[in-house]
Amino acid sequence: MGLSHRPLRIVLVRHGESEANLDKTVYERTPDHAVPLTAVGHEQAAKTGRELRELFENEPARVYVSPYLRTRQTLESLGLDDLIGVPREEPRLREQDWANLQDTEDIEQQEQLRNSFGHFFYRFTHGESGADVYDRVSTFLETMHRDFESADAPKNVLLVSHGLTMRLFCMRWFHWSVRFFESLRNPANAGTRVLLRQPDFRYKLDRPFEQWTTYEPTEQERSAWL
Repeated sequence: MGLSHRPLRIVLVRHGESEANLDKTVYERTPDHAVPLTAVGHEQAAKTGRELRELFENEPARVYVSPYLRTRQTLESLGLDDLIGVPREEPRLREQDWANLQDTEDIEQQEQLRNSFGHFFYRFTHGESGADVYDRVSTFLETMHRDFESADAPKNVLLVSHGLTMRLFCMRWFHWSVRFFESLRNPANAGTRVLLRQPDFRYKLDRPFEQWTTYEPTEQERSAWL
């Protein structure tokens, strides 16, 4: 594949505000994959969609979307149907599996354990670790790179997924350390990060993720953003 065939931009979008973002007990009675957006979440996505339309310059985009309800609803509310054609539902972009129907008290205790054990390596009792998500995101990257080679590959690629998945995608893409990953916050609901193709055909983030610890990124890690 010629380097010039790579997309100009790869956009990562987190889902809009969901009912579980307001009330974690929703997970006790609703499967994680079936939690819907709130009205505010739809509005957030619509605003992001208007910004993306301008960024894409009304040109087509190839879309990969997590199969969760809240991500599919976010994609619908972006209002970009005329640009995206048929989106590809991509299970490897799903949220980290925490449990089935969750026991809120148990999950809160496990979250405390995760904080001391490490967000990347801690595996929830009936779910995944961050490392597990990293592995499946890695296999998705292989698929995405093959898609870059198709004759009709557009200049824009859009991934609609989840906050942790977005951070792990960037960790894998830019070869960040576990310590740096664990210092990063999720983007806001319907928030974005954009990988922009540079003159040397490498990519840089339009801006870094916020950090919640005092970890100082290395020079190589800092080189990932503009």
